[in-house]
Amino acid sequence: MFHVNQQHSPRIAAHLLLLVAVFAQGTALAAVLPEDRSELLYHSYEGGGVTINGPSVLVRKQFAETVSVWGNYYVDMVSSASLDVLTQGSAYTEERTETGGGIDYLHDRTTMSLSYTRSIETDYEASTVGIGISQEFFGDLSTLTLGYSQGNDTVMRNGDENFSQPAQHQRFSLGFTQILTKNWIMSFSAETVSDTGFLNNAYRQVRLSQVGGLSTPFESYPTTHNSDAYALRSMYYLPYRAALRAEVRTYTDSWGVKSNNYELRYIHPYKDQWIFETKYRAYSQNQADFYASVFTEPREFMASDKEMSAFSDFTLGLGASYEVKADWASVFDKLTLNLYWDYMSFDYDNYPNKTPENTQEFGLGNEPAYSFSANVIRFFVSVWY
Repeated sequence: MFHVNQQHSPRIAAHLLLLVAVFAQGTALAAVLPEDRSELLYHSYEGGGVTINGPSVLVRKQFAETVSVWGNYYVDMVSSASLDVLTQGSAYTEERTETGGGIDYLHDRTTMSLSYTRSIETDYEASTVGIGISQEFFGDLSTLTLGYSQGNDTVMRNGDENFSQPAQHQRFSLGFTQILTKNWIMSFSAETVSDTGFLNNAYRQVRLSQVGGLSTPFESYPTTHNSDAYALRSMYYLPYRAALRAEVRTYTDSWGVKSNNYELRYIHPYKDQWIFETKYRAYSQNQADFYASVFTEPREFMASDKEMSAFSDFTLGLGASYEVKADWASVFDKLTLNLYWDYMSFDYDNYPNKTPENTQEFGLGNEPAYSFSANVIRFFVSVWY
């Protein structure tokens, strides 16, 4: 967030504050510490034979107007009967627990941040440390952010006590946000990620068809992976209090994957208690250099993950936020109820629907392309105090 310069009129300030309230989601804005608040979230994902749901709790508290600390507890309960799972094994259930915390320190127009998260599953452990700095200048109309994080993971395989592989991740980020007019904010962000170690799924297998018959060895990925992503975001305040947000993002990596996504959101306040939101997002990518639905000879690197294939998807989203102003809620500075629903549709160009029935009917490697849809629901209560 940012200070509204005192030279702005109240009307301009109101415009800017509404823009920032929504634009700050996914965009770093600093020079004001986040407000004290707690959130209780329930999330649910269902699609492609996979169900994921669970709770999350976030608590943030400010001290002495210069320090803000936060803690988060997040649980994923996964039940998977996806195409990959059913063609290579049996359905399974598991639970992932993530805990995290951090501290933000404000000095004049500079905000410094430190965070730590740890995630635990039966076959995967991950820990990440992140630091960041944000500086406002030019009359609080410009914000520059820098970030760095390092993750250290351990990949395991259930049923194989001898399998344990490390993976490391380094992420560098740069962002710049500019208030152009009383109605218009834009930002640019760049991110570079460097991954090393065991980077593929510990269970997934590829189909290798040779003269001697069909075999299914485990996937094999390179042990290094570098990627770059650039995004341009813009938010414009409309005359009747609503706002439009647009985003364009491009991505390339050392495995030959290139992708683009586009997103458009419309945010509409209603009276003084409701905020409605709708969005459309489109994404497309080509395949990785070492991907194939069927391999005819062994290679050093082989991948059959559908996320390494060429595919496209789109998302339609609806959401609503309601501010409770009943007498019993007056003990809080603010209380909101929030519900968001996303419908996602995935279409794969060269990842086959490789059920045994399709393979028998169409032949190995000639199965029809796979597609599926998913629904994502998020309900959360936010309390400011």
